[in-house]
Amino acid sequence: MPLLERLSFSLEKPLMEKLEKLVKAGNYENRSEYIRDMIRSRLVEKEWEKDEDALGTITLVYNHHQRGLGEKLTRIQHAHHTNVLAATHVHMSHDLCAEVIITKGRAAKIQKLADALGKQKGVYHAALSMSSTGDRLA
Repeated sequence: MPLLERLSFSLEKPLMEKLEKLVKAGNYENRSEYIRDMIRSRLVEKEWEKDEDALGTITLVYNHHQRGLGEKLTRIQHAHHTNVLAATHVHMSHDLCAEVIITKGRAAKIQKLADALGKQKGVYHAALSMSSTGDRLA
């Protein structure tokens, strides 16, 4: 376990009360856990801003009856084969499918892939969840 450092800082009372609500709403045991997660989230954002190696999850919801859409989505993923680690396809209803694509690589390339998939006709929603390879978070 890494060596812990104890910190002391000051917050205005209204801000402290908001922090307490966030800690409670997030079901954290204490403020330290919440603040550690908040710092790590900001570090992940910085990795993406600096276009470093990152991990991403692209979630698509689309109409599988849209002519040629399945083939287009597959073709785009093949064009980015060095970034696509895995994909899972789920039938949501008679008309709707969901696909979750796990990606790794430079943040800008992952964003470009998510944009290319999301703009296809018949894709109702596309979301990119940004994450980290974890190398710089410990």
